Amino acid sequence: MIHLDSDELLIAKNILDLKNASGSHSPSMFTLLENIPQINLKIDACFLSNPYATDLFIRYFEKELVKTNKLRDVLEFYPSQNQAIAQTISQVINMNNENIFVGNGAIEVIQAVMHNFISGNVIVNIPTFSSYYEFVKPGVEVIYNQLDKNNEYEINANQLIEFVNKNNGKNLIIINPNNPNGGYIKSNDLQFIISELSHLDNIILDESFIHFAYEDEHLNMVSFSEYFHLYSNLIIIKSMSKDFGIAGIRAGYGIMSKEKVEKLLQNGYLWNLNGLSEYFFKLYARPDFLKDYEQVRKKYIIDAQDFFKKLNEIPQIKIYSSFANFALIELIDGSSSSDFVSKMLIKYGIYSRTGNDKIGLEGQFVRISARSKTENETIISAIKNVFN
Repeated sequence: MIHLDSDELLIAKNILDLKNASGSHSPSMFTLLENIPQINLKIDACFLSNPYATDLFIRYFEKELVKTNKLRDVLEFYPSQNQAIAQTISQVINMNNENIFVGNGAIEVIQAVMHNFISGNVIVNIPTFSSYYEFVKPGVEVIYNQLDKNNEYEINANQLIEFVNKNNGKNLIIINPNNPNGGYIKSNDLQFIISELSHLDNIILDESFIHFAYEDEHLNMVSFSEYFHLYSNLIIIKSMSKDFGIAGIRAGYGIMSKEKVEKLLQNGYLWNLNGLSEYFFKLYARPDFLKDYEQVRKKYIIDAQDFFKKLNEIPQIKIYSSFANFALIELIDGSSSSDFVSKMLIKYGIYSRTGNDKIGLEGQFVRISARSKTENETIISAIKNVFN
């Protein structure tokens, strides 16, 4: 079992205080370093991003904005309005721009949707991303569908449909792949679920981690956005932070009916994005960038899955199968998740996250994200040392 010495216990208390102040989310690495200078943070495996994609973005950014001095324009002048950026996105996702609402990160889209379109009740599969039940308006009933631990917290299509109908569900949240376990619903099963529940007011499908999932040996992803026009009650939400490694510039979007987009735009959101996120979305619509991105996407998936396999060889932990860029780890040697996270951060400078605040998890859980191949090897070595 993992134990902390007296000095580590004091630092762990500070870490816990910062975590509690952040609610159901984790404090950023900047917050940790500013408030706990004793920490030498080397690898951020708490927040979820593809470091290879970050490197790719920086290459384009330096070449096209920094070296040309065009960065000044991006910073000095107003960015385009919401629907102008939606027009850019529409070119790459083959969607009418009138069905696209652009957000200051996916979290803004989630909040806008939950506040404006969800009434009566909402079915939430747990464990999952907490904002979906935290952002419900007063008077909306949250009905939790507890996923089966013995089935690795994965969604069973028939069970979910039966649960929704039995509870007279009005709205449904599906995250695919799910957070925090990385469980993935294949496109055929997902289409079955959505078609069987087409009578609901809204089905919110969050595809923030879809670029890490695949359904064939070529690692090709399948986004449900191609079926959007078949279901009038479908809302698809997409974060760009994780797969493109650009959480710092806040970029996300939602796909929904024209009427829903119009309602949101009537209530604000005119200039809710910044110049850097607009520059990113213009890159996202370019074939040359997407060709380069596809290479780093697949490289990252290969390295991440190799990382998960090596984690699975450590006897003190159980790994839940994941089609995202993170692994849900259950500590099975009697150690507490808080001690694990504190020890990894204090002694090895590796930041991860406990599952203590995740409704629906039963046990001592840690979520840790895949990083670069070299960083993954460092994480594996640190975990082995922690238990030794």
